[in-house]
This record gives sequence, C-alpha cells and structure tokens, in this order.
Amino acid sequence: MLQYLIILLDDMSTSYCHYENSRTEKNLIPLDVLKVGIRFGMMENLMIQFVYPNYELTKEFKEAIESIDHSKIISSLCEDDEITNEADVIVYHDWTGMLYGTTLEDKCVVLRTSKADLFERYMLLKDVISKVSRLNIVIKDVEKFRDEDFDRYKQVLNALSEHIEKLYVNGKSPQLNLLTDRMMLKSMNNCGAGDSNITLAPNGKFYVCPAFYLENEKESIGDLENGLNIKNKQLYRLDHAPICSHCDAFQCKRCIWLNRKTTLEVNTPSHEQCVVSHLERNASRELLSNIRKHGTFLPEQDEIKDIDYLDPFDKRNEWQ
Repeated sequence: MLQYLIILLDDMSTSYCHYENSRTEKNLIPLDVLKVGIRFGMMENLMIQFVYPNYELTKEFKEAIESIDHSKIISSLCEDDEITNEADVIVYHDWTGMLYGTTLEDKCVVLRTSKADLFERYMLLKDVISKVSRLNIVIKDVEKFRDEDFDRYKQVLNALSEHIEKLYVNGKSPQLNLLTDRMMLKSMNNCGAGDSNITLAPNGKFYVCPAFYLENEKESIGDLENGLNIKNKQLYRLDHAPICSHCDAFQCKRCIWLNRKTTLEVNTPSHEQCVVSHLERNASRELLSNIRKHGTFLPEQDEIKDIDYLDPFDKRNEWQ
C-alpha cells in the first residue's frame, strides 16, 4: 500500500541510496508542479519526503514545502544553513566531511561509501555511532563484493558490534542500520519502491524511485495529470518476490533499482546483496545474544535463529 511520496526538488538533488547522481545542471521543479505534487500527497494521505539540492531555495518554494508535514533529506554540502539545521536526514558522500564537518549530535546520518573505504576506515565509525541518533551505511558498490570481501565484511561487522554492545551496556541506544535494525524487526522492512513509495521528479512525472528517473526519464509510471500507471505492479510487492518472501534478513535494503541492475528483475536480488544482508543478520543475532547477557533486553523480540546458509536461494528446494 502506498505510504510515502518522495519529491526530488531538482535534478541535482542528493542521492541517499545505492545509485549515483552525476547530473550537474540545475533543473528545479516548477513551483506550480511542486504545489500540485504536494496536493497529490495530501489527497492520497501520503507522508512526503523532500530531497534537496545543495543550493538555497527561494522563499516561495520554502513556503510551499512548509505547507504540509514532511521530512527533509539533504546533502552535507547544502549551502542553506537554515535547511541544514532543520534536516531530518543528512547525507554524506565522503568520510572527511562526515568526520570533520558539521556537528553530528542527535542527527540522522547517511554515509554513502565504497566497500574499499569501509574496510579501511570502519574503526572511525565508532565515534560517529556514539554521537548521532542514527547512522545508515549505504555501500555504493555492493554488487562488486567477492568471496574475500565477504570475509572482510564479517570482520568489520564484528568489530562494530563489540562497540555497540558496550554502548548499550552503558545505557545508550545507538542505531546502526547494519546491526541494530534486525534486532528490532519482526517482518521485512525494505526499500518499498513501487509499492509503499513512489517518486515525483522535477518533470512532473512519477517514477519507481529517484534512480529510475536519473537513469532513464522515459521510464515513468504516470504523471500528476493522469495519475499512476505502474505496469506489473505486483512485482514490486514482497509476496511476489520468490527469494525475499522466504527470507528473514528483515533489515535487508532489497533495493529495487539494484535488483534490476544486477539480475534484470525488480523482485530478485543479486547473490552479493543476499550474502551481505545475511552477514548483517547473523552479526545482529550475535549482538542481540551478547547484549542479553548483561540483562533483559527487547523481551518482546524472539531470538534470531541460527541458520546454515548466506543466500536463501541455496535453500530453494526447501521452500515447497
């Protein structure tokens, strides 16, 4: 069921997921299109998320945005200090900016990083995790993971898990999507593009997600004038995802765009995406068990069961 409307305010609006945004020419959404998009969100009772460019918007645009409840997603490079202070999510595209830039206290932060940088610098995350209200790590090149990378990633997760355990023991409640999300979930909480959320682009058309717009503007799924027209929309639902519907790596991003990029099917993730998600799942299992050794923790949550696989596709013969 549709719940969220993502509005890209400009072609240069920041990426906050796996996709890159290489556009460099300003293309601000027309004010009248923005207002109609906001009205569409109101009529459909959708929560609106505005994705900002780096430059400051005019007073008229700010007034239109503030006319409805919403959340703001911005880049750490945003030149508008007022919007930066009001941001719900701050996206960093480099480690230096995150470590030495704007104060992070009590912020929800997204770090988009390559696997190589993550493997080299992950120990620096300990200080960040201790400050922010939430840290989401997005590995930009997860599809390039190889067997040796899986082993290294497991080591990274174990090291961060030890730090998070200490924080919980000291009365803090850190949130790191790679490790703490699975402990809190009882069902899938994935991307949802094309199902629970859609994107409105500056051209006034709807797209499955920002990546689909930036990749090919012809792949729209409707527009503000004629409404939505999602072909084979059942394929975006979990119950039509043969691998994911048999999986309990509930924290997995299950990125629809990355699925199509790597497997040519929107409802089928790649082997790399599955293994990475199950390494996170297993690390979360260990973290939950270790925290509970210190006292009662999440008593309403069942123990995460032990499994003998990293890709649910390997267990396909047991799905019947």
